[in-house]
Amino acid sequence: MRKTLFKRILVGFAFSPNLKANLFTSLRLANSLGANLFFVHVGKKTEAKEKTFEEILKDSPIKPKWTKVLWKEGEPVPIILKLCDENRIDLLLLGALQRENVLKFYVGSIARKITRKAPCSVLLLIKPSIERIPSKHVVVNAVNESNTEKTIMAAFVFSFLMNIPNITLVGEISQSKVNLAADDDESLKKITEIKEGLKNAEKDRYDQILLKIPDALKKNKKILSQSIFGARGYSIGHYAKVARADLLVLNSEVTRSSFVSRIFPKDLEHVLSELPTDTLILKRPEKHK
Repeated sequence: MRKTLFKRILVGFAFSPNLKANLFTSLRLANSLGANLFFVHVGKKTEAKEKTFEEILKDSPIKPKWTKVLWKEGEPVPIILKLCDENRIDLLLLGALQRENVLKFYVGSIARKITRKAPCSVLLLIKPSIERIPSKHVVVNAVNESNTEKTIMAAFVFSFLMNIPNITLVGEISQSKVNLAADDDESLKKITEIKEGLKNAEKDRYDQILLKIPDALKKNKKILSQSIFGARGYSIGHYAKVARADLLVLNSEVTRSSFVSRIFPKDLEHVLSELPTDTLILKRPEKHK
């Protein structure tokens, strides 16, 4: 079984120390997804740059079915957004930045602007690698919203195509739903009962969603679900970090009219300010059924 997830991937590249790792990671991803791969460098094209790029591609053990290299000069944000539209890109790969002297990653200002306005899904990478490092665990946002079922379906398809064996559905529950203060034993007991009731209701919802996932996508997968109380965005990011997830999958909340003009709701800003792992933001998960 092989479903289509992303058909056309765009990768922006710079001539940095991570160039080879970025290119090799992109090539592996496109090969696994069966996608066409577009590369773009925003900057002056020179013979030296072109030679370096071509040599790295030749060194790759992965030979994709189709690639196209674009060289553009100008401002990165409008150029990349225009290329996404012109080439009907449905996945844009962007690299995260590492904070000095610490193993923490964040989305830089240019990447954030691009992602905010991108007409497609975005994959933010924190640690591209030359050698393939098998991914083992995907955490997917299972918050109760209109696009969640389609987001979870897309996460299962991605896990299937990338041969990732573990997937965890994580739902964030606002503390405001537990509108009590733990002043004494009785109130503490009541809070515990409310939380258990909320968790059970969420578990039933997860189970109903999982029933709609084709058996072929669930085969040989370890599937877990988890409800956590806390601030939206921060809680799932923290969970993904503690669980050592290789990929965090989030939906775009298109129920808010702001997504096209403001891709990140406030709850996603927590994740983007300190990326816990590679993060896939599905802008239109209905396309990836």
